[in-house]
Amino acid sequence: MRNRRHRTRAAHAVVAAAALATAGCGTGLGTGAGASRPAAAPVWNTSPESIAAVGDSITRGFDSCMVLTDCPEASWATGSDASVNSLAVRLLGLTGAARSSWNFAVTGSRMSDLHSQMAQAVKKKPQLVTVMAGANDACRDSLDAMTPVAVFRAEFEAAMDTLRQSLPKTQVYVSSVPDLKRLWSEGRTNALGKQIWKLGICPSMLGDADALDAAATKRRDTVQARVRSYNVVLKEVCAKDSRCRFDNNAVFDYRFGTDQLSHWDWFHPSRDGQARLAEIAYRTVTAKTS
Repeated sequence: MRNRRHRTRAAHAVVAAAALATAGCGTGLGTGAGASRPAAAPVWNTSPESIAAVGDSITRGFDSCMVLTDCPEASWATGSDASVNSLAVRLLGLTGAARSSWNFAVTGSRMSDLHSQMAQAVKKKPQLVTVMAGANDACRDSLDAMTPVAVFRAEFEAAMDTLRQSLPKTQVYVSSVPDLKRLWSEGRTNALGKQIWKLGICPSMLGDADALDAAATKRRDTVQARVRSYNVVLKEVCAKDSRCRFDNNAVFDYRFGTDQLSHWDWFHPSRDGQARLAEIAYRTVTAKTS
């Protein structure tokens, strides 16, 4: 009898414990059956309230307003030019963009320079950082001078680490490197553009613009392959970060024409080209899913 009573009490205790556990399910903090757990904040915010831009001459709006001059007001990322309708203006409005967006890009910079720009951006504590870098790593005096892919990867990872050490929750939009070979094929139709290219603009791709021999074709194809490899790196490094979005090669794949090129150098984006970059960035940043 004593053993039976012991087993009965044990059975009742198990039933009671199960009932309590069931009653606790679905309650926010176990404070009552009507409570619910607060919804987790989404990892990606489609409406960031401040923006910092890092990168090279494209983000500085170089040659989009005046010859051989930065024109940050026409930047796709942070500019105020109404014809561009920059990412910052689209997200923050004109007044908000003027108050809460910053452009730390530097004309001529390569991926190795990105970590120092990130360090500057960190000081502003932006909710979104835009990255467009890599064209100058391929645009060198020779093929041997192009940044090796492994080095490019290490430098981008270092830049991301610089950001993450201080701002673990800041979002990052990463643009693909533009299609330099298409720049050559479009710009070479303009005689003035080809003369300007001789001054030293992206010689690895644009040098001897009219040459179509096997050596010139191989040179351009090698540069193109390197740009594609850079874009793979950008995609892979970004994919490891839940608060990073790559444009999935949208900039590289964009079929721009001469209207999107600066008519001073036929290489950098015109205001119209900057507007197209802003559109691509806005679509990527505001998409519900990456």
